[in-house]
Amino acid sequence: MWNHLLLIAQGLFFVLGTYQVFLSVFAWKRKREKIEHEPTKSFAVLVAAHNEEKVVGALLENLLKMDYPRELFDVFVICDNCTDGTADIVRGYPGVYACERVNPNERGKGYAIEWMLRKLWKHPRQYDAVVMFDADNLVATDFLKYMNEDLLNGHRVVQGYLDTKNPHDSWVSAANGINYWFCNRLWQLPRYNLGLANFLGGTGMCFETKLLKEMGWGATSLVEDLEFTIRCIQRNIYPKFNFDARVYDEKPITFRASSRQRLRWMQGHFHVARHYMLPTLWQGIKERKWAKIDAALYIFNAYYFLLGFTVTGVLWFDQLLPGDPNFDSIYAVAPAWLSIPIALYMYAQTPLAMLLEKVPWKMYLRLVTFPIFSISWWPITVYAFFTQNNKTWSHTEHTRVLRLDEVQGKQM
Repeated sequence: MWNHLLLIAQGLFFVLGTYQVFLSVFAWKRKREKIEHEPTKSFAVLVAAHNEEKVVGALLENLLKMDYPRELFDVFVICDNCTDGTADIVRGYPGVYACERVNPNERGKGYAIEWMLRKLWKHPRQYDAVVMFDADNLVATDFLKYMNEDLLNGHRVVQGYLDTKNPHDSWVSAANGINYWFCNRLWQLPRYNLGLANFLGGTGMCFETKLLKEMGWGATSLVEDLEFTIRCIQRNIYPKFNFDARVYDEKPITFRASSRQRLRWMQGHFHVARHYMLPTLWQGIKERKWAKIDAALYIFNAYYFLLGFTVTGVLWFDQLLPGDPNFDSIYAVAPAWLSIPIALYMYAQTPLAMLLEKVPWKMYLRLVTFPIFSISWWPITVYAFFTQNNKTWSHTEHTRVLRLDEVQGKQM
């Protein structure tokens, strides 16, 4: 019986893996985004900050040099429960609003955004759209031009390309960078090319103001970006991915910091899966909308990782035991002409994504340690499953002070 159950589970993972392989084929080529409209949309640029005095200044200098009419955007920094000099630094930049929030009972970015939006709707000036960044980010100077273009073309929610500010700092930041290059190219881009919904990434996001007022924010889980994405999809609003609107995010440089960050992500992912996966799947089936079914499958990834890692571990352990294996592998059952090419392609996806993204050649050396980072998702996911009711926000300290020209120069 256990052998049959394992084969069924492997069959499910094989189908889902094959589906992702199928999607990724539509990312081999891409068309560059075009800017055809003059800047007309006004933006409220929100920056989420909690004790970010070391890095927030670099972002503000960056934002104030945006290649977009200065009269069409204002910058608001949410100084959320800060105990350092973040607010003082923000006040040192003319025309930038330091919005201080103190609420020790409701910690986390989702609560901070919800608070800021309530203040924004009462602000004397109203804006066409709201853009959100994190304090450790750097932003390509043409970012708002791309957002203006997408809004004028009828898109209501847009996600920019999440690049890495510091992939050369350590093997951990390099692994995070590789992971993001993979997701941008082989997960986000094919969904955009096929007309499916894209997924918000927590920063580099743009929202039509009218939509935010209609829906409210209402996303206060540990993965507020994914939660808001699904709420949009359920309302037939499909976020769009803009490949050329670049945001550079700082990645943790130590394994411990990265593990804490990923644990928070997975805890939040399980929470969203528990509340939204089945309703979204059922809605997609009833309405015959593949974008919603695809979104439900995406949410299922938390369980996919958990069960997939567990089944793989059981099979590996079974192989190490003396005597004949007790369990069959799906690759021994599926036809070789199908299973072998898919297995090989799945292993080749990561370097393929790096090749398509024209990543500097030195980063390929980091593929040696990337499997360690990948395998570490297993214990993190298992622990997250048993602690998924935890809603305590764990702050990732950011200290890497870089300027935009330094980051872009290293990627040439």
